[in-house]
Amino acid sequence: MSTTTAAPAAAVGAPMGELALRVARRGGRSVAVHQFHQGALRVLRPHYLDDSGQLGYVMVNPGGAYLGADLYVVDVEVEAGASLLLTTQSATKIYRTPGSFAEQRMAIRLGEGARLELAPDQLIAYREASYRQDTRISMHPSSSLLMSEIVTPGWSPEGTAFSYEELRLRSEVRVESTGLPKGGGLLALDNVLIRPRLGASDVTGLGFMEGRSHLGSLLVVDQRVDQALAEELRAIAAAHGALSGVSLTATVGGTTGLMLRALSDSTEELNRLLAGCSTYLRRHWYGQEALDLRKY
Repeated sequence: MSTTTAAPAAAVGAPMGELALRVARRGGRSVAVHQFHQGALRVLRPHYLDDSGQLGYVMVNPGGAYLGADLYVVDVEVEAGASLLLTTQSATKIYRTPGSFAEQRMAIRLGEGARLELAPDQLIAYREASYRQDTRISMHPSSSLLMSEIVTPGWSPEGTAFSYEELRLRSEVRVESTGLPKGGGLLALDNVLIRPRLGASDVTGLGFMEGRSHLGSLLVVDQRVDQALAEELRAIAAAHGALSGVSLTATVGGTTGLMLRALSDSTEELNRLLAGCSTYLRRHWYGQEALDLRKY
């Protein structure tokens, strides 16, 4: 077993895909006031799933997958009082990346009273794939964030599930408020690093994913987050077969974050678990029903 590896080269050159989206509140509902796309990223026609005024967009990668040295850049701003649901058309697939990793960089800004639900389909890493994802979020203390993620190992010809090289998922959340340092106060810094080939011949062994193959995460940042909510979501998660845990961040500018992490052998199980938590928050905080995106 090798204990050292050379770091792959960074993604270079112009981004393979760029997407910029700014949403504002107009006439009782949220609308896009700026939209830009270039290369292999775009959004489908906007839609409204109910009468709440929340705007829904679906991100699309017409190329179908991320490859070596691909760089994708996404910029999202939700202005004061606006609400955005952002999802993907299908799973994000990372194929073999010889010589360099694929990368996605996302910047998110939420204004006063703004709300963002970020609910992508699962991330699938295939044989010899290396991927990095950097998400940086700047929030007003009164804004609200609900962000989910599922990581799934892809199939390989040898029949082994964990044949990808590396996954690095980094999320940084800062709260912008008077009295806080320039650039905002750091509320949460979440780093997920999975290197199957460095840890063991089988990453699902003891101490590696606790014998499970799929990882689910739910990040909630809102002034209403507290220990009582953590217990509610913990109870919802416990009703499923996944291994799960819930923790709270520090409070910055009157805003607290919550992280739920779950391990399973099934994408469907994690989807049900995260959907159960999302539905609870949508109903409890906004009087909305469960998401029904009907993609398939």
